[in-house]
Amino acid sequence: MTVSAVLAVASLAVTTVPAQAAEVGVSSTEIKFGMTLPMTGTASPGYNKIPAAVKAYFEYVNANGGINGRKLTLVVKDDQYVPTQAVAKTNELILKDKVMALLAPLGTANNKAVASVVNPGRRGIPVLFVNTGFSGFADKKKYPTTFSVLPSYIMEAKIMSEYIKDNFDGKKLGLIYQDDDFGDDALAGFKQAGINFAVKVPYASGSQSGTTAAGWVQKLQAGGAEVVILFGVSSATAAALGTAAVLKYAPQWILGSVGGDATTIKAAGVPAGVLYNAVGASFAPATTDTTDEYVKLFQDIYLKANPTQTFDNNVMIGMNTAFLTAQAIQAAGKNPTRKSLIAAIEKSGSTFASAALVPLNYSSTSHIGYNGYWFGKYSPTGDLKPAGGVYTVYTTDSADGAVVKSTYKRAAMPAKGLPN
Repeated sequence: MTVSAVLAVASLAVTTVPAQAAEVGVSSTEIKFGMTLPMTGTASPGYNKIPAAVKAYFEYVNANGGINGRKLTLVVKDDQYVPTQAVAKTNELILKDKVMALLAPLGTANNKAVASVVNPGRRGIPVLFVNTGFSGFADKKKYPTTFSVLPSYIMEAKIMSEYIKDNFDGKKLGLIYQDDDFGDDALAGFKQAGINFAVKVPYASGSQSGTTAAGWVQKLQAGGAEVVILFGVSSATAAALGTAAVLKYAPQWILGSVGGDATTIKAAGVPAGVLYNAVGASFAPATTDTTDEYVKLFQDIYLKANPTQTFDNNVMIGMNTAFLTAQAIQAAGKNPTRKSLIAAIEKSGSTFASAALVPLNYSSTSHIGYNGYWFGKYSPTGDLKPAGGVYTVYTTDSADGAVVKSTYKRAAMPAKGLPN
């Protein structure tokens, strides 16, 4: 065979090899994502519904042709909300399952451990839409491939402080908070807003139970707390509310966004009536608001795939995360790479359609996601609804910026709820 013939054959062979095969987790037919979160253990209630929500939306996209002909798939690992397990399971996702990107890994301590030990930033592996409001993950230099999505806990505490000043000025305040970076962010936000607590009750992650909650309630009662903020996971909220009801302690409860999922709280045995009139916060529309086009479509997709489940806030977060992910992959080009995916979010992420009632803040210099909340009250059935049926949304930052009433106008959902 002549040299020219050999080169011709080689050239033909090269053209038949999919260009996308050069990127880990991307083939001619599939793009693979990996997620770690507590599918079992103390922190699992509620959060263990997120993978099914993500998969439901991915399957919807796949049934409509996928993204540039590729289906989106998700590999899920149970880390039990334990940092060492998160590290081990993330390594499995990267080395064994060979995912393109990490998607919505849960928990501040877990994500910090993974960043330190696995170091996806140094390896160029995207960590998309982390499921934690820890403000530190917005540090692009320290976490170059990580994108936050939730408003930070500092933002939440600042906005919550504004609500407290407007509605409960002069009342004795109590605070139950998770004693780690999660709670530290909250304390920083409250301090910046000038909020003082008559009683502060920290709890170690994973220690929440009926027994420990009895001690929390006794401290709050002894300190005369009239308004109590719960800044912890839903299992801690359930323990506190259930125990307080038994002990006949009924302050005005204000539930943080993380621990305010009504479905999870009720599933733990807390009657809906105990939630009634508690204050809650969200950046997404109420999950019962089927007049909202995002809620309606997400609910339809999820319940078709999971007919025996309840559409709740954790499901909403999972569906919205998958929705953002599909848009990011679409924006990353016909043959997406890890590098092009990161660049696409930095370039176009702030314009992605989203169920949230607050904007995304992605840019070449910012990996900050949403930045605000609305407040409402829980109905007699335990559903969070905006006061007077109107969403009054406030935004701020994680620094010393003011809390302001938002004028953001959410974009309409794209046709069929698919990336365009």
